[in-house]
Amino acid sequence: MILNSRLAPENTARGFTLLEVMIALVIIGIALIACLTLANRCIHSHELVQRITTATMLAQHKMSELEAQSRNGELSHSTQNGNWTEPYDQFRWQVDFNDTLVNGVQQVTVSIIWGERQRNEEVSIDSFLFNK
Repeated sequence: MILNSRLAPENTARGFTLLEVMIALVIIGIALIACLTLANRCIHSHELVQRITTATMLAQHKMSELEAQSRNGELSHSTQNGNWTEPYDQFRWQVDFNDTLVNGVQQVTVSIIWGERQRNEEVSIDSFLFNK
């Protein structure tokens, strides 16, 4: 006996079940959260790199001022500190002088500090200046 295919219903449902759709949405949600977390960390890292770059440029600027003052004989060889003006007012600077074994030569350390020193938010550069 031959049965007509229209008479015998087959279970050939095509498509996704609700459970499969929910699992796919959970996987997509986890992937999106991971992408957003990564983007947030990239923004934070960029901000930190930008501050370090700005602090380094300010330290080089301050060191250039000290070298010019030293050439003109106007340099005070005591610890100095101060604040920068707008737009760099979140940065502070400090200059330390240390004697060396060579007469007439001092080691100068320029530090640019922002935020908290405990969090190591500081850039320092060293140079040597000749006393006149």
